[in-house]
Amino acid sequence: MSARERPLRVLHLDHTGAAGGAELALVRMLQARPDWSAVLQTPPLEPGPNVWDAVPPRVPRRSAGVRQPAGASSGGPLAVLGFGARLAVQALAVRTSAAFRSADLVDANTARSAAYGALAARVARTPLVVHLRDLVDPESLGGPGHALMTRVVLPRADGVIANSRATLDSARRFLRSDAVAEVVPSASGLAIGAALLVSADAPLRTIGMLARIDPWKGQAELLEAFARAFAGRDIRLQFAGGAPFGHEAYLAELHRRADELGVGAQVDVLGHVDDVARLLDGWDVAVQYSTRAEPLGQNVLQYLAAGRVTVAADEGGPAEWVADGVNGLLVLPRDVGALAAALTRLDEDAALRARLSGAAAATPGLLDDLAVARAHLDVYERVLAASAR
Repeated sequence: MSARERPLRVLHLDHTGAAGGAELALVRMLQARPDWSAVLQTPPLEPGPNVWDAVPPRVPRRSAGVRQPAGASSGGPLAVLGFGARLAVQALAVRTSAAFRSADLVDANTARSAAYGALAARVARTPLVVHLRDLVDPESLGGPGHALMTRVVLPRADGVIANSRATLDSARRFLRSDAVAEVVPSASGLAIGAALLVSADAPLRTIGMLARIDPWKGQAELLEAFARAFAGRDIRLQFAGGAPFGHEAYLAELHRRADELGVGAQVDVLGHVDDVARLLDGWDVAVQYSTRAEPLGQNVLQYLAAGRVTVAADEGGPAEWVADGVNGLLVLPRDVGALAAALTRLDEDAALRARLSGAAAATPGLLDDLAVARAHLDVYERVLAASAR
């Protein structure tokens, strides 16, 4: 059978079993039954359940190399040296694996896996596609991570898939001129056309944020704004998302601060939530308020598709999807007062809430997971065609 008569063989690399946004996006795409033959490869993972347990049985899961602990690229010289050593070992393990040797194309799902994937692919002809889910700057990637991305990964990448124009623009100057570069939103489990819209006849009851618990995701800022606007009211604030990368102390700080602000009894911390659609149906207003420019969290797309009244920081990828006063509200970044004012405005204007809810669900360009997979396949085929030339 020739290469054209069989499905494309794609090796998907990821470095962790934690339920981060990148991992959930890949799980959703593989669940959508994409038109390629997929193999998932990770380093050895911690014993017990992990995010990849939801991958369909038809997708082989392989393990190679050494564990890649979170945060290993930060710290002192010894920590960075250990991080580099683990990357080198992982690159060798990937390069010598049967899954790599049989792949037509390697797709690195995270920045860490892109680093060792690029090292593995450097001495091979196998095309490499890199997912860009963070802005390519030192603040987002850290100093060592930024150096690896700009000096090793992007110059080697045959193709990149960015989650927003802002993300892609931050990477362009580091790419080869012949690299295929495309913006494709992450698979977010969107059910297009199934939104339960907010009614103008119902009072505002619940405000929520769907994001992993992390200081830069803006939970603390939303908590402060909520307290200014709704302390003592019959309105709830819900945080949905786990703390997968060692942010338990930040979670404890959120609980303590809620009590200090007098809203502890109004705040629910739900942890990781599997049934996102049901969660969002219970919210009136959904907020994204990261403290640095967000490349494009899946939450904004999920909010819009679910017909939630969407409030987002006016920068980065979210501002490419939310038009202020049209399908949501954009708020000055890092301004708790402005966020509180936006929430108060929505509380006082039920007609506005209903109008924004309907427009959110009708936002052009929203894709379900199968459509996202098809957009990925188009990129893969373009990369292979360019590599053949």
